[in-house]
Amino acid sequence: MVQQLSTLPSLLWGLALVPFVVAAFWQPRWLIFAFFVAGVVWTGFRADLILQQRLALDLEGRDVVLEGYVADIPERTEYGTRFLFDVERAYADGVAVGVPSRVRLTAHQLQPRAGDRWRMTTRLKRPHGLQNPGGFDYEAYLFRERVRATGYVREEQGAVHLGEGGGLYRVNRWRQQLGERMYALMPDGAQAGLVVALANGDSGGVTDAQWETLRATGTLHLVAISGLHITFIAGVVFWIVRFLWSLPGVTVLWLPAPLAGAIGGLIAACGYAALAGFVIPTQRALLMLGVAMGAVLLRRRIPLGQLLAIALLLVLLFDPFAVMAPGFWLSYAAVAVIIYVMDGGDKNAGRWRWRKWGYLQWAIAVGMLPLMLWLFQRVSIVAPLANVLAVPVFDVLVVPLTLVGALSLGVGLDSVAGWLFAIGDALLGWLWHALGFFAALEHAQWTQHRPATWTLACGVIGVALLLAPRGWPGRALGAIWLLPMFVVRPPTPGEGEVWFTLLDVGQGLSAIVRTETHLLVFDTGARWSRRSDAGRAVVIPYLRANGIGRIDTLVVSHGDNDHAGGAASILASVPVSRVLSGAPNVAGEACRAGMSWHWDGTDFTVLNPKEEQSAHNNASCVLRVRGRYGTILLPADIEKKAEHWIAEREGGGLSADILVAPHHGSKTSSSAEFLQAIRPRYVVFPVGYRNRYRHPYPLVRDRYRALGSELYDSPSSGALEFRLRATGIEVSAYREQHRRFWLADVSAP
Repeated sequence: MVQQLSTLPSLLWGLALVPFVVAAFWQPRWLIFAFFVAGVVWTGFRADLILQQRLALDLEGRDVVLEGYVADIPERTEYGTRFLFDVERAYADGVAVGVPSRVRLTAHQLQPRAGDRWRMTTRLKRPHGLQNPGGFDYEAYLFRERVRATGYVREEQGAVHLGEGGGLYRVNRWRQQLGERMYALMPDGAQAGLVVALANGDSGGVTDAQWETLRATGTLHLVAISGLHITFIAGVVFWIVRFLWSLPGVTVLWLPAPLAGAIGGLIAACGYAALAGFVIPTQRALLMLGVAMGAVLLRRRIPLGQLLAIALLLVLLFDPFAVMAPGFWLSYAAVAVIIYVMDGGDKNAGRWRWRKWGYLQWAIAVGMLPLMLWLFQRVSIVAPLANVLAVPVFDVLVVPLTLVGALSLGVGLDSVAGWLFAIGDALLGWLWHALGFFAALEHAQWTQHRPATWTLACGVIGVALLLAPRGWPGRALGAIWLLPMFVVRPPTPGEGEVWFTLLDVGQGLSAIVRTETHLLVFDTGARWSRRSDAGRAVVIPYLRANGIGRIDTLVVSHGDNDHAGGAASILASVPVSRVLSGAPNVAGEACRAGMSWHWDGTDFTVLNPKEEQSAHNNASCVLRVRGRYGTILLPADIEKKAEHWIAEREGGGLSADILVAPHHGSKTSSSAEFLQAIRPRYVVFPVGYRNRYRHPYPLVRDRYRALGSELYDSPSSGALEFRLRATGIEVSAYREQHRRFWLADVSAP
């Protein structure tokens, strides 16, 4: 509950514990309320400790010298090296300052190694991420990982290596060395990145194509060192140690074999988790396993459902913010489904057999359906079949081979290790042919809108009925309970209405215009790296979350990366009926002034460019959307020359209620003549947080204020939605509507 609040609850909530605890002495049911209040207080207390690790505003953008340790294996990217850094000391202008204890840095040339101690000059800023419907919450991720500042290394030649750290830093350094030695033994291994990921948790070598295959087949969980792998290894070691311990006979008089097996299984699980750097998912798995093995050590027979509940409680005590990770819900939900199906099976009739692996995979797929649609708005239809093959190959064959190979490296048997890794690579290569076949099927994945909260609850009831034991009354009704998730659609514009959304894509532009039955996308944001762009990360999740499966018209105003960088991802993922392009790198019908069309009572008119214009920014497509209840003007990156030409041509007909500031509010645009012709009621600046161009320019902001316009920007508002209705124009900012206590407080212009 606390994770859904915009502000943290007061610790005075703790006073409410007293009457509930006292009442519980007479009526145990009051313990429910006591546990609830205790959970709120504990979560609020832990959150406050994290939020106190904040970067002072006056340190943003300044040179800060940091001393500390590289906390994990650095991630190599096309633009440099990204790594976590544990700060020991920090100085600004030679004076000691307080900064968060863990920061995330990027270096363009420097290549630090895990566990190294460094002194380096950095530029830091507070955590800030894009905020859009259906999009990834980067700020929530950083908060969950206890990273309270991000930045980059300056003056990399002046960085000083101060030695190496011990403890967990040494473990991480060994993990990195293990990965490097493994790659050296598999120079031509097509699946080498997967094998290394299974050994040390570093998935940096997994290719984009491999990720997409895993995603399409629902086998993504098999790559990380997850609870499934740790539990399997612990179980194997448990039975091996139990068998070996009982062989001499006399040893069981000192310690019963099951207890010896439990101890061996826990040690093996801890060792494998160490290979992953004790990341949060492995910590959850260890706690769950510790509860199960603890029951063995205490010689207590605890029902599986109670074991799961105890493990859940311990995880939340250890890390109350684990619930913010999708992996938390997926892992516990999958285990809950297995327990429900196994305990609910008709064992006396002999219907349940662990060997019925296919049935179990089908049950997991059905049981996880509501959660998968809620979290990702897509489900792999082929996941049950793919997992029937992939889970045994990974867990029974490749993971043990990889771990034995890693142990062989540790004792100097490099040739044996290379042979074992080669077998693992070959097995994964064989499996990949099957997974590739499944992924290539026409309907391998099913996507839809994000279900409403109440329909999610109906879906949970539905799968509980469908997976109930044979003979349970009303099992078939489970399908009826599932229906609301699919038939209840997100709201859409009414007759004559226009809904305009300026997406938060950082320093760039992407906007959505929706009428009653049509949709237009204007620009696609930037391409940030080989693996990521605004089309894939922002536009497509927005469309999916709103149940939109096609685009009627895509307008790419011009060829700058911050406007056209996401076009390829959109065109590859969503059917597009028409493309209007002012970008030479995006194929489509050329944008020209005078083009127009009519949708659902709304007129769309292209106002620029004219044929003879050649200047890049001034050749941008400019679109006017004029509906029954207001007008929107999208001028892209035009500057004063094009503004003058448009104002002269349109005259008094240029007025608009909503204006996207030309060229992000730069000083080369938003001329006084142009603004006087438009006189906008609302002005939005599509800019990035602390962008290097310093957009919007202060003088430009003053011009808009002088007109009495209401000003908004992306960093402080997130995605901005304007609904043009008969009752007026309704404005909502996603960052405010979905505010959480960890979100950065950014002032509007």
